[in-house]
Amino acid sequence: MNQSDRHHQEATLKRLDRFSYWTDSNIRIPFTSFRLGLSPIIGLVPVVGDFIGLVLSLYVLYEARRVGASKRVQLKMIRNMVIEFLGGLVPVIGDAFDAVYKANTRNTELLRAWLHEQLEVLPKQPFPWFTLLWVTGLFLILSLLLLALIL
Repeated sequence: MNQSDRHHQEATLKRLDRFSYWTDSNIRIPFTSFRLGLSPIIGLVPVVGDFIGLVLSLYVLYEARRVGASKRVQLKMIRNMVIEFLGGLVPVIGDAFDAVYKANTRNTELLRAWLHEQLEVLPKQPFPWFTLLWVTGLFLILSLLLLALIL
């Protein structure tokens, strides 16, 4: 993986972290450590709000496709989105479920884990035998020249 690809992936994760923060956890409930985002607030509007939340969640899937995430990772993301959408449709309880489930954050973490896994499975660069032989040969030639000058 070249530096440009790595930079692109880091930029994608940074955008998704911001997106997930705003949709899932940018508002702290006073006197608690619980946070919620715009997605559960939008989800308060029956059916339409949950549908808008689903459409917003497609952004994370879009970014995953752009960086080449595997079909398996994309299917897990879709599963998370459907779970949050269907869970959010249940009156009253669904809004609380939407605030707790945080599909965008889950999907961003899925993508992050996949990208880190890809970095670990990259083939190692072959040992530079040619460079080693060239440097060794150069060292021997310089050593012989130095020895000839000394004698």
